[in-house]
Order: sequence, then C-alpha cells, then structure tokens
Amino acid sequence: MALFDENTTIEPAARPRMSRRTLAGVWALAVAMVVLLIITFLPTSYVIQRPGPVYNTLGSAENADGEEVPLISVEGAQTYPTDGSLDLLTVQVQGNRERTPSWFELAMAWFDPSKAVLPVDAIFPEGQSTDDRNAESAQMMVNSQHEATAAALTELGYDVGAQLSVFSVVDGAAAEGVLQEGDLILEANGEPVADVAALREVINDGGGDPVALLIERDGEQQTVEVTPKESTAGGETTWILGVNLITDYDFPIDVTIQLDNVGGPSAGMMFALGIIDTLTPEELNGGEQVAGTGTITADGEVGPIGGIRQKMWGAVDAGADWFLAPEANCDEVVGHIPGDLRVFSVEDLDDALTVLDAVRDGGDLDALPTCTAK
Repeated sequence: MALFDENTTIEPAARPRMSRRTLAGVWALAVAMVVLLIITFLPTSYVIQRPGPVYNTLGSAENADGEEVPLISVEGAQTYPTDGSLDLLTVQVQGNRERTPSWFELAMAWFDPSKAVLPVDAIFPEGQSTDDRNAESAQMMVNSQHEATAAALTELGYDVGAQLSVFSVVDGAAAEGVLQEGDLILEANGEPVADVAALREVINDGGGDPVALLIERDGEQQTVEVTPKESTAGGETTWILGVNLITDYDFPIDVTIQLDNVGGPSAGMMFALGIIDTLTPEELNGGEQVAGTGTITADGEVGPIGGIRQKMWGAVDAGADWFLAPEANCDEVVGHIPGDLRVFSVEDLDDALTVLDAVRDGGDLDALPTCTAK
C-alpha cells in the first residue's frame, strides 16, 4: 500500500513531443486511409470472373419449379445406369455495367488465382444491356443443347437432319419485317446453309451487300433480301442480320436437357458425353469423376470457351481428378493447372471418348495429348 501526504502535489511527467518523422508518418497514414476509403467507392471499369456452380450431366438439377429432375432424360430408346460424374463447369461474373466491383474487391481478386479481373467491355459489350446479354446467353445454351444432341446421336449411328431456323428477330435489326420466328433458312446467295457458321461466312463475304435468302415459311418456299448492318466487337468488324438462329434437327429419339439459369455454349461437349453415356450399357468414365468444358458442333468438333482457368478451379473444388480441355484453350491452361488435376487436350468428340476409355480401362494416360505452350 502506498501512502501520500494529502498536502503534497504530484505533477505528471511531461508528454514527449512527436518527432517530425513520426508526425509525418501519422499524417501519411491518415491520408492513405482517406484515399483508400475514397477509391473503395469510386466506379471502376472492370468485372471479376470466378468459378461458378458445377453440374453432373449424369445427375439431376432443379427445374423452374424447384424440383429435382434428371439433367438428361431420353425417351424412345433404351437407357442404362450410369455412375461417377461427367461434370460441366460454369463461371460467374461479379459486376456489370450498372454496378462494377470496387477497387478493393478488384485488388483482392487480383491475388486470387481462381479469379480473373477483366475489362467490363470484354463481358458486356458497349451498347448491350445486361438483359440483352442474358437473352443472347440463353439462346447460346439452346443451340448448344441441339448441337450436343446431334453430335451424340451421330456418334451412336443415328441419322439426323439439319435445318437452320429463326428463333427470334432483334428489334430494329436489318431482318426486322423481313424474317419471322420459325422461318427455315435454306440458302444464302444460292449456297445451301445448314448451320450458323455457314450463313455467317456468306454474309461476311458480301461485305455489307444485300443477301438473298431462300426460306421456307408455313410450308412454302420464297426468296427474301436482307441488307446486313455493320457491327464491331472486340475490334473486329462483322455484318449481321440481327436474328437469333437455332439449328433444328430431325431427331429419331427425344432427348431433354434440363438446366435452368445457365447460359452460353461451353457445356456442349459434356452434354454430348452425358447423352452417350446414358444410351450405352458401359460406363464411359468407369465410375470416375471427370470434368470438362468446350463447345461442340453437330459433327463433333470441340471449340474454345472462356474462363477455362476458373473452370479448372471449379473442377478441383468439386473433387474431379480428370479434366477435358479444348485444344484451342491450351495456351491458357499451361502453367495454371491447380492441384493434382490431370488435364487432357481434346479437339473433337472422339478425342474425349478416347480419354474416357483410358480412364475406364486403366489405359496409358501418358500417351494421350496434354496441353503444351505454342
């Protein structure tokens, strides 16, 4: 216990003054905090791409009513039990033109290898609203499902026909008032066109000249003329009619793919593999968990997609051991493979089936093509 004389005055020790260096440091920190606070709320011109949900094409998904239904169902042919998974990968975009991520969010994403920071124009082209992009993405998904079904059934020996059909006409587009929903486009400038790529080639070769289209409407054929409008995307000039097209096929069996709230064409290859597995007695993957991505055409060609690095991270997070990557994306794969994921390069549906054969039968995986830098 300390005792003090009540008449004694104790003066506190003088507080030491801050040095100029310390004072400068305090002010610098305060200014930095204010600047950080300001830029956190400043608008940016970037969005963040990150791994999205993973869906097993051999499993189920929620429909519009919230019910779990088979992701792939088939009527009109015998189906067989499946095992393991053939996972399709998705990516999610954080931000849009109306609301971009903050600078702080961008900084955090920059140091996360599973995410990518991209210019907003790369995802949301100028002049295209979020609703327009969503509608275009949904249409790409419909086309992807048609092409995947055609590729799978062709691989299994079924005979399928092809017809290019108008799904919708964009308001104010070159084709407005000329083409209608449901029109079948048979020829362009006298050349048969059975898919979008063939029609696009004829239009661009014309350099903006009017295009004569032989169409079938309500069972009758007629010729109409459309003058395409110029469009610039990614610094490249193209000519467009302003229609959303799908390729209709005369499928001998009914294949239904149920996947709501997912758009784009990148699930095509995995849809095709899921359909083949459902229609064949032997499990394509040998019960293993295989993931992959890639567009597909009716003749089985696998094409490039966006966000492949994020999709590889999505595959790892979902527990996949094997990954099928489009050969055209290999430059983005090299040096960025996460964990122990084993990635194989595929150019077409036959390549993908060859990989699955080796996985199932314990074949020589080292002999299969992998991604190398070009």
